[in-house]
Amino acid sequence: MEAGSCDGGVMPLPSQWRCALRDADIEMQGIGVSRADVARVRRQGLPDAFLKSEVIDAFSELEGEILRLRWLRAQGQPVPTVLDTAEEGGRRWLLMSALPGHDLASSPTLAPAQVVVLLADALRALHALPVAGCPFDHRLASRLPEVAARVAAGLIDADDFDDERLGQSVEQVHAELIATCPADEDLVVAHGDACLPNLMAVHGRFSGFIDCGRLGVADRCQDLALAARSLVHNYGDTRWVAPLLARYGIGAHERRLAFYRLLDEFF
Repeated sequence: MEAGSCDGGVMPLPSQWRCALRDADIEMQGIGVSRADVARVRRQGLPDAFLKSEVIDAFSELEGEILRLRWLRAQGQPVPTVLDTAEEGGRRWLLMSALPGHDLASSPTLAPAQVVVLLADALRALHALPVAGCPFDHRLASRLPEVAARVAAGLIDADDFDDERLGQSVEQVHAELIATCPADEDLVVAHGDACLPNLMAVHGRFSGFIDCGRLGVADRCQDLALAARSLVHNYGDTRWVAPLLARYGIGAHERRLAFYRLLDEFF
């Protein structure tokens, strides 16, 4: 869709960007279930960029994503560059560079075995960052109170639960989460939402992480659980889960993986 005029056209823009993006082609993106609006921005003579916007409230994640992108770039991790940010009218905006290639869920050239290798190797490299240097805390001691707050605020949609939990109430699933919480954590710097659409590749090589708003220090199974679930969703069965864990270099840990899949129901 065209931005169309200095008033931002059909894509709401902060006033400081409207004329600069007047002639841009702004194409809304449908993939993902984030609370944020996301659009690809095409401008003549300039590289593509992405625009992300979110209402500012107690559960907003975009400010945190901006901080995380800047931190990850400083660590040498391949992520979008923050080009500009804005706040206006109760909304926050982020303009960031586009990474090259396609996400691992939609790449037209990658076979499943290649996807598994790229996914496992990218996560292992991210998880090798020093935990002590990461300023973002997603340990369970902070994450579980966030879950309780989201439940209390009515933000959890039981109709959106995974198939295995459909028909259960939010309260039932929350009780299961508390009852199955692991006693310890194998901490790494975790992406937080390591599903296939959030990793990019070009010419058969990993090109970077996107949607980094949930990055933080957490158990490595936070990422491995969602990566494995994403492989099952994309390819229709579980046959690629064992190769993922083997390539990464970890055993099955099914109870811990199940817990982190359950935790994701609340985010």
